[in-house]
Amino acid sequence: MPQATHIAIIGAGPSGIAAAKNCIQAGLRVTVFEKNTVVGGNWVFNASTGHSSVYKNTHIISSKDWSEYEDFPMPQSYPAYPHHSQLAAYFAAYARYFKVQEQVRFSHTVKSVRKIAENDWQIDFLDAQQQSCTEHFTHLMVANGHHWHPRWPEISGEFTGQYLHSHDFKGVNDDWRGKKVLVIGAGNSACDVAVEAARVAAPVCMSMRSPQWFIPKFIFGKPSDVYATGTMHLPVWLRQRAFKMLLQSLQGKYADIGLPEHHLYPLQQHPTLNSDLIDYVRHGKVLPRPGISGFDGHTVHFTDASKEAFDIIVACTGFQISFPFFEDSFVPWKEADRIPLLLRMLPADHRDLYFIGLFQPLGCIWPLADMQARLAVKEILGQWQRPADMQAAIQHEIDHPHYDFERAPRHSTEVDYHRFRAELKRELSKAGVDIGKAPALRRGGVRRPQALPI
Repeated sequence: MPQATHIAIIGAGPSGIAAAKNCIQAGLRVTVFEKNTVVGGNWVFNASTGHSSVYKNTHIISSKDWSEYEDFPMPQSYPAYPHHSQLAAYFAAYARYFKVQEQVRFSHTVKSVRKIAENDWQIDFLDAQQQSCTEHFTHLMVANGHHWHPRWPEISGEFTGQYLHSHDFKGVNDDWRGKKVLVIGAGNSACDVAVEAARVAAPVCMSMRSPQWFIPKFIFGKPSDVYATGTMHLPVWLRQRAFKMLLQSLQGKYADIGLPEHHLYPLQQHPTLNSDLIDYVRHGKVLPRPGISGFDGHTVHFTDASKEAFDIIVACTGFQISFPFFEDSFVPWKEADRIPLLLRMLPADHRDLYFIGLFQPLGCIWPLADMQARLAVKEILGQWQRPADMQAAIQHEIDHPHYDFERAPRHSTEVDYHRFRAELKRELSKAGVDIGKAPALRRGGVRRPQALPI
């Protein structure tokens, strides 16, 4: 490989540090740009608003068995669903162990990225002293994450109370006591915010525009994703029906507690994992409400013609896929219902550009982002070749999703963890890399190898 090869990575979150690790292990020169002062990205909690979307009591929604990097086990002392502070410590330890830390330029903000020519990316950035700088790189790996640019609901009128997005929700305090709170949405953030707010505020209402499946974090004593792994041998149609029957037998009919009944199967949407929400609804601490038709001061008008006054509204309406350093026309994916990337990482027209971690699995991103980065490195080294007809390969992937996911921006990057891992594993095998079974499968989700010190 030419000595001039120099790879830029944007973002030192979980995907960015995995990308850097693979570059370092391959002997490639790499520079990581990170606007924060530490690694960890979204999982570095800050009480003020900013890049991070975690709040004070956030725990991960995939189990540690299926969330750890395959070459860096989490400590045995970590719970089944680690807290954000434990994850931040884990990512910091990973960066130290694989010597990623030394390649990260902290407090550096990428302002613009332009492709000058093949293997010539111009990056304009502000350094730690806020001085404008420009550098050129042969390859670019984009790992800035997709859970940071809030998507606000389009609702007519104006709400004059406190109105915030879940991105800026950091927890509740006495200021919320006795306040009437409305949560918009029914995804993972919405459930977390509703349950957290209901500990202080009363009542808390939850506006659901469409039905949602609520999956408990534990099924028959096992983390849900560990339990689900045992059903991977079943055909998709049978797995869907069995999972639906299981949820209905565990939770009863949603209509009986005021929640909309679902017409889709559980794996046709990104899963909402929460063990508290159903109980809070049954106990009257969280009150379901329909979609919203408009605001009028503190009054919210619902689609069933009812109306209520609220003091606080939290919009848990997801995020846009955003790359503020690119021209909008370069990656116009904010409202796309499918992203045109092979293996969720390779654009058709640029052989020197990789998107690492730009997917939403039924599971965790980081172990698969690590495999993406490894494949990217193999291509840079000339040890793996992408398909000759990239447009056709990308279209085939779009036309054959792992499940019949809803066509909506929310599911534009959705994948099944195990099927996506198998696809990446197959491509890596073409480059002579034998991945083998995931550690969680090798130990059956029960016995864990000794963790590296954190």
